[in-house]
Amino acid sequence: MAKNIGIRCVNSNSDCEFPLGITLGEIAERLSVSNPRPILGAYVNNRPKPLDYEMVKPRQVEFFDYTCRDGQRMYLRTLSFILYAAIRNLWPGVSLKIDHPISKGYYCELEQLNRPFTQEDVTLIKEEMQSIIDQDIPVERKMVTTGTAIDLLETNGLGRKAELYRNYGRLYAPLFFLGQYANFFYGHMLTSTGCIRNFGIEKYYDGFLLRFPIQFNPDELEPAIRQDKLFGIFREHKKWAEILGVEDIPRLNAFKRAGQYSDLIKISEALHEKKIAEIATEITNRKDKVNIILIAGPSSSGKTTFSRRLGIQLAVNGLHALEVSVDDFFVNREFTPVDDSGNYDFEALEAIDIPYLNEFLLKLIAGEEVAVPRFDFQLGQRKFNGKKMKMEKDNILIIEGIHGLNPQLTPQIDADKTFRIFVSALTQISIDEHTYIPTTDNRLLRRIIRDSKYRGYDAYTTIKRWPSVRRGEEKHIFPYQENADIMFNSALIYELAVIKKYASPLLKQVKENTPEYSEAVRLLIFISYFDPIPDDEIPPTSVLREFLGGSSFVY
Repeated sequence: MAKNIGIRCVNSNSDCEFPLGITLGEIAERLSVSNPRPILGAYVNNRPKPLDYEMVKPRQVEFFDYTCRDGQRMYLRTLSFILYAAIRNLWPGVSLKIDHPISKGYYCELEQLNRPFTQEDVTLIKEEMQSIIDQDIPVERKMVTTGTAIDLLETNGLGRKAELYRNYGRLYAPLFFLGQYANFFYGHMLTSTGCIRNFGIEKYYDGFLLRFPIQFNPDELEPAIRQDKLFGIFREHKKWAEILGVEDIPRLNAFKRAGQYSDLIKISEALHEKKIAEIATEITNRKDKVNIILIAGPSSSGKTTFSRRLGIQLAVNGLHALEVSVDDFFVNREFTPVDDSGNYDFEALEAIDIPYLNEFLLKLIAGEEVAVPRFDFQLGQRKFNGKKMKMEKDNILIIEGIHGLNPQLTPQIDADKTFRIFVSALTQISIDEHTYIPTTDNRLLRRIIRDSKYRGYDAYTTIKRWPSVRRGEEKHIFPYQENADIMFNSALIYELAVIKKYASPLLKQVKENTPEYSEAVRLLIFISYFDPIPDDEIPPTSVLREFLGGSSFVY
């Protein structure tokens, strides 16, 4: 008699019994799970799994499609594998590097091509990828001995992935297979190449963009928006990584094991200081024209520490900074706009009292003494504590806030009198040849640590709020980043190896019975690849101290 197991399906709100070993795909078919888009996978006890996952214990199941973040991740991993296979088919001796996200896609380069990349190459890649998709080739996950995995990865030209497995510490390791090719990606894949419905390849600089569908409208591709300044800052920090010899996790771990992390910290911090000094010099050279510095950036990008350090470098040049936070110019709570859910939308531009802010700035520029407001977030009201501010000849204003690069924030201020800076944490290292570390993961880990240490929020709460934060950034911050006169990358090459010690215990507290559990587990698996680096040599002025504690700045 066949043994059955109980399955709770969230989509159909039903409890059913199925034969032991049934796959998620078979369960979806038997329950006729209704979904407007193709089902790509399912959460099993709040952990994402592919449709060929076999059920052997009673579990809760919730099926998802591309509009779910984990569905999108599975789609992009599979698309990356198809791209790798297409490149190997076309040019067996060429290596694919899937680099940083840019212009709503992933920038890719071909190493050892030994000639300029052309538009004809773009056409060839797209046609070969479409051929692989049309063949509907299964993507299989298999467990092999770790030694076999290392050999297969090296045979497939994936030496960096093989290097990670050398320190895996287990007898067996997972690999993905697509026809004759073996590879590994950090998370689950779709079950076959035929699951890919939409993608794009577009020439971009010396390489190309791998384009993918819009999350909530998969029939259309994300628009490829040119981002020359952002691309430039990525290129600059790629050179930094090459100078340091740390382009990926295996090389960072090698520094730790060789006991050389102290030098890595010192050089990384020195590169930050050098860049800030260069920005201060550029501003000083414009001091006869510029009197306001506008600083913007997404959550946990280190804007505040950057502002403090920039102020110090300006002082070295004879300019004394007066700092103003846009947060102190919020409208009183009763006038705060609400979002579609009826919640206060503090990230909307309308949450700022723009007329009052501009009046305040104009008076300062005119040399008047003005009362400085302080917003009381508990009471939701603007208050004054007697603080005054007046601009003297050697003063310059630093204004920090998420809307800093939006021209609508300062419509009454002459744009020629402003210097605009965009700050973000653009991770410089990759996991391996095909897996770039998302900048959002870097910032989310920073925020989890800071929220726990200074705001009393656990990791569950921070992860739950993060999608709302990200939507606000996409709407109010990133569309204006190319308005910057200069960009500053606050990420540090070594920082994720330091963050691991602080973030791991917080992530482990997220409970399995919450939807946020899947994200906590994903982040835990991600940081597990880093060898931990002690934080005792991180200077008190480091941007990382804003999140870990021990900063010499007052926030």
